Amino acid sequence: MADRASATLDGSLEIGRRVADLEISRAWLVDPVAGREGPGEIVVHEGRLEAVTWLDDAEGAGVEPGGVIVVPGFIDLHAHLREPGFEEAESVATGLAAAAHGGFTTVCAMPNTQPAIDEASVLGRVLAAAEQSGSPVELLVYGALTVDRRGESLAALGELSDAGAIGFSDDGAPIRSAAILRSGLLYAGMLGRPVVDHAEDPGLTDGAEANEGLVATVLGLRGWPVAAESGPVGRGLAILADVLRDEPRAQLHFTHLSTAGALDLVRRAKAAGLPVTCDVTPHHLALTDTWIAGARGWAWEDDADPWLGVAQVAGPYETSLRVNPPLRDRVDAAACLAALLDGTADAVATDHAPHARIDKAVEFGLAANGISGIETAIGVLLAAVDAGRLPLRRAIAALTSGPAALLQAGGWPGTGGLVEGQSANLVVIDRSESWLVEPEALRSRGKNSPLLGRELPGRVLLTVANGRLAFEA
Repeated sequence: MADRASATLDGSLEIGRRVADLEISRAWLVDPVAGREGPGEIVVHEGRLEAVTWLDDAEGAGVEPGGVIVVPGFIDLHAHLREPGFEEAESVATGLAAAAHGGFTTVCAMPNTQPAIDEASVLGRVLAAAEQSGSPVELLVYGALTVDRRGESLAALGELSDAGAIGFSDDGAPIRSAAILRSGLLYAGMLGRPVVDHAEDPGLTDGAEANEGLVATVLGLRGWPVAAESGPVGRGLAILADVLRDEPRAQLHFTHLSTAGALDLVRRAKAAGLPVTCDVTPHHLALTDTWIAGARGWAWEDDADPWLGVAQVAGPYETSLRVNPPLRDRVDAAACLAALLDGTADAVATDHAPHARIDKAVEFGLAANGISGIETAIGVLLAAVDAGRLPLRRAIAALTSGPAALLQAGGWPGTGGLVEGQSANLVVIDRSESWLVEPEALRSRGKNSPLLGRELPGRVLLTVANGRLAFEA
């Protein structure tokens, strides 16, 4: 068994208070920015990362990645914190508490609130809620691209940018108009901000309930074709190429891509030099549409498909599995993993979408879309690591340096690494332990997770955000 790290922490600290002194010795460090992992030691003093020391082979003998690991704080590019308007599902305060439990020290909130974050005053209201929460987790906020996210006219992008918007998106809904997308890319580019597109063709998804394929057919659910994603991605790339002739700072990010076809379009666009980025979610990497039929095997497991003779272990039509885009088949799930491995996917974003029970306790096709996933993201990725499908350093990079690089393009100062002299943003995880996903274990108000009742590898012991204690097991 790997040696456990030893840590000393000022016992007088409370959540939200500055970390006065923290020393962690003989742990496995992972720093994607330095491109390095191995035995090491961490010293935090007065909230700053004072020293990162890498141990040589003799000093680090017995320290292994299966024990205690220390990694940079995670960054979530895509979360729904629901406030204002839907506080029964989540508030900024509960969302940030859930983020800290999941190891996240920076969270980017989507603007599909009520009212939508299409005015500087609403954005300021959300930032004020974060300040009042007392959480040290940094909240970044996207502004809506269009007024009330209706897709009819651009929102006041300049005012939103001045108020602190990190980018613009109508997520929760696609950008229906090609003309609006083009104008949005131009204006956002002038402001040095990305446009984040939810790639969906509503003409193909109206009334759809699950991924078009065998599972949907057998279960009698209306199919959601993969073309509904790849078509808008192709359109967006063509518009971006056109806009770049007038505004070379234009940036386009596709969020929660889920199909092999869409990811291959992004792969080819990157090879051609277009400034396009994308993310994938933990659930599209690890789950497939067979879960809707009752399967509970990871997407990469040989026995993950109930249609291959494997007995179902859960009932069908579990509404926590209804998401947008829908869970795909094993081919698409494998494509998401391959895109993460080859760098086509720049980051893993949770698409944390908590819902009140009333919005999920209905027929499958009527349930609200979304999984409450910010607390389980690292566990899902570590399951892929344990299965030999994802290197540990790449998994951590997808949650740290990858999203940091995208935010840096808009002026965010973070690095996603273990950088001496900066405010401490780090997570301590015991890889030798697992934890049971239960409603009472989740800090989020949204308990809509298909992983309830499942053991996930890796227990977050400590999250330090911006030099302050955010979570302690």
